[in-house]
Amino acid sequence: MADTQQAPAGQGISEEQGKQPKSVRVVLLALMIAMMLAMLDNMIVGTAMPTIVGELGGLQHLSWVVTGYTLATAAATPIWGKLGDMYGRKGAFMASIVIFLIGSALSGMAQDMGQLIGFRAVQGLGAGGLMVGVMAIIGDLVPPRERGKYQGMMAGVMALAMIGGPLVGGTITDNWGWRWAFYINLPLGVIALAAVSAVLHLPKKRTKTRIDYLGAALLTVGITAIVLVTTWGGTEYAWTSARIMELCAIGIVSLIAFVIWQTKAAEPVLPLHIFRSRNFTLMSVIGFVTGFVMFGATLFLPLYQQSVQGASATNSGLLLLPMLGAMLVTSMVAGRVTTNSGRYKIFPIAGGVLMVAGLYLLSLMDTGTSRFTSGVYMAVLGLGMGCLMQITMLVAQNSVQMKDMGVASSSTTLFRTLGSSFGVAIMGALFNHRVQDVMAERAGSAGRQLTEQSAQLDAASLAKLPAAAREAYQHAVSAGTHSAFLLGTAVAVIVLIAAVFVKEVPLKGGPQKDPADAAQAQAPVAEAV
Repeated sequence: MADTQQAPAGQGISEEQGKQPKSVRVVLLALMIAMMLAMLDNMIVGTAMPTIVGELGGLQHLSWVVTGYTLATAAATPIWGKLGDMYGRKGAFMASIVIFLIGSALSGMAQDMGQLIGFRAVQGLGAGGLMVGVMAIIGDLVPPRERGKYQGMMAGVMALAMIGGPLVGGTITDNWGWRWAFYINLPLGVIALAAVSAVLHLPKKRTKTRIDYLGAALLTVGITAIVLVTTWGGTEYAWTSARIMELCAIGIVSLIAFVIWQTKAAEPVLPLHIFRSRNFTLMSVIGFVTGFVMFGATLFLPLYQQSVQGASATNSGLLLLPMLGAMLVTSMVAGRVTTNSGRYKIFPIAGGVLMVAGLYLLSLMDTGTSRFTSGVYMAVLGLGMGCLMQITMLVAQNSVQMKDMGVASSSTTLFRTLGSSFGVAIMGALFNHRVQDVMAERAGSAGRQLTEQSAQLDAASLAKLPAAAREAYQHAVSAGTHSAFLLGTAVAVIVLIAAVFVKEVPLKGGPQKDPADAAQAQAPVAEAV
């Protein structure tokens, strides 16, 4: 696959501007707030869910509160990216914030579980445009060579959301009530909206081309079917059940039809020509696997530490601090080195090696592993993810023309989202199966019945178990964690293989040596002030 040489991307700040004006820094702060909204929401709501179910009832529909949000986010992500490319990113981004805030306000006012699920879907539609808008606008404002400076800021927001989300959610729910888990989005969203409206100025776009409604519909159906398969498979329905097979067929047929239609559409939702770039395709693969591994790790590590090492569930976010702290530091270093040198291929390769090593080390944990040892293993994984999290977006954006910045950002985000869905589903299915087998071996039929409904027992249920059953469950969780991380290790090898084939195309926006290049760089694409 040949790597195409594309037109310059992201030359929003010319050399003459040098240090970025305060207005650009204000915009970047607003973008980080919007990014925080998108990442923090699920983690805050997750902590409040037991209280929500206690007040609204509808325990049988509990999973749909998360699934409805995830489905809407995944389906809307590529569409928001295309709308930004066609009609201007500022308008699309502000619209996504407004929809997210409307969904948040309505979710806080929900009177039953059905309303909450529907309003969460509205919230998810807006959330689909938040991450895409942040990445695409940064792509407009900051040249790729300078973009590495902001990797640490984005990684910091991500780490803060993962660590602080459960703590904030618990505090809000205990002191203000669960409805404020949604209302808290409103003041933050209004601040971000006001800052973007007042300070961000991007070229307005007008197009007579109609939106590719058929392509959007086919892609939405395909993504919805895939996410439902990964969400329901092995939990609501058996993997071989008729319902899962039907969803698989619908998903495959819809996506094949979508690809065929994209070759004919006048203004395709996802232009297939961007995949002609070797680097863009490789970054999509790396993003998918990174999502697969990262969200699987954030699911099983707290479970292992709570069930086997006896850690407090209240501080579950803090249990991930070694991994998230290492990821933050590495991301900052990678960004600074990339900005100073313009070289980046070493980071996907190093990230692949460290990710494989970290996951393998985590697979070695057993009932006797200390918290310090598991923390070191998590730090190794965090170092690997820190080399990959923002570099994938940076290289993907550098591989396309400016007119495709939105779809490039949305595609990379979508692949990471789909990877997380597959990771949680497949690693979760393997974990559950292994836990049930070990419980049956150590505690007989009573042990299998104990974990038949769910392999994840909460702290209260675990404390009520007899000592023998508790010990059996600890060994079962340890075995399940081993299997899940061993699978993650095998999948992470794909990152290393893909990274080897990355072609180090110079990042735009660096020091200009050729007069023609210098003249081209002086033509700003995005007006910063």
